[in-house]
Amino acid sequence: MTDVNALETEILAAIDAAADEAALEAVRVGALGKKGTISEKMKTLGGMSAEERQVMGPALNGLKSAVTDAIAARRQVLKRAAIEERLKTETVDVTLPVRASPAEAGRIHPISQVVDEITAIFSDMGFAIAEGPDIETDYYNFTALNFPEGHPAREMHDTFFFNEKEEGERMLLRTHTSPVQIRTMENQKPPIRIVIPGKTYRCDSDATHSPMFHQLEGLVIDKSANVANLKWVLEEFCKSFFEVDQLKMRFRPSFFPFTEPSLEVDIQCDRSGTEVKFGEGGDWMEILGCGMVHPNVLRLSGLDPDVYQGFAWGIGIDRIAMLKYGMPDLRAFFDADARWIAHYGFRPLDIPTLFGGLSS
Repeated sequence: MTDVNALETEILAAIDAAADEAALEAVRVGALGKKGTISEKMKTLGGMSAEERQVMGPALNGLKSAVTDAIAARRQVLKRAAIEERLKTETVDVTLPVRASPAEAGRIHPISQVVDEITAIFSDMGFAIAEGPDIETDYYNFTALNFPEGHPAREMHDTFFFNEKEEGERMLLRTHTSPVQIRTMENQKPPIRIVIPGKTYRCDSDATHSPMFHQLEGLVIDKSANVANLKWVLEEFCKSFFEVDQLKMRFRPSFFPFTEPSLEVDIQCDRSGTEVKFGEGGDWMEILGCGMVHPNVLRLSGLDPDVYQGFAWGIGIDRIAMLKYGMPDLRAFFDADARWIAHYGFRPLDIPTLFGGLSS
């Protein structure tokens, strides 16, 4: 019994001295583990006489229960102490502003925003969105669009050509989204009403030009499509995009190989202040090119120009984004500067709608 009392005193002292839960676990294993001191004592009961077991059995079981209860009580004390210590070192200043969620901190690139705005406007007019490959053939990029042999746009200094294939054909990065017009007319019967936003490529780079830029083209093919329809579509688009109630437009004669007649379009603006304002003032700004689809283009697309006619237009998405949102340098669109996108970017959940506002 003296040994049992001494062992109990020793183990309880070790429990009280345990400074953390790891030290307490070491004490528990040393006392109650398979090879612990109490477990070893319990193993000796089998070799004792009946009279000795009657005395030592209850004593050892009582020791085991006392040690188990002491360990549980000490563990609770250490847990509370650990929590209090963490609270002292991990305090949070509740007066600090809450961190923005990813949806609040993230930003939509202005080009993506403008494409969404364009999609909202033309979808409301009944247009479908069409797409095509960035890598094109000479036929779809030039020949089918009535570009004659020797046209300057075919030269290497304007177009990114790939190396010639064995059969002599050269693929290229499309210089406009117009090849999608040809592909659509080949595969879809009129009436056709499509807009084509996409990337285009030309050998040019400065504050207002980029080797890769974004372009929007539109195409309408029908039996009765005419210039009056073209003017209405462009006027409604510009009023909706620049979010003005009234807007004067000026159409000037021009030349494009794939349209006849061809027109350049200027829109009314005011340049007197620090920013360009549309729908007011006495100034004009060239905004896009357009025209009636050339009969040769219709023939090469498999359509009879005596039955069908249509109109098309093209506009630089980067350019109208710069005009609408006051961005001075096109090159910043592609610099991946987090400060720039934080300033000019758009909240990802603000989806452009005609009834809610395109740029709200």
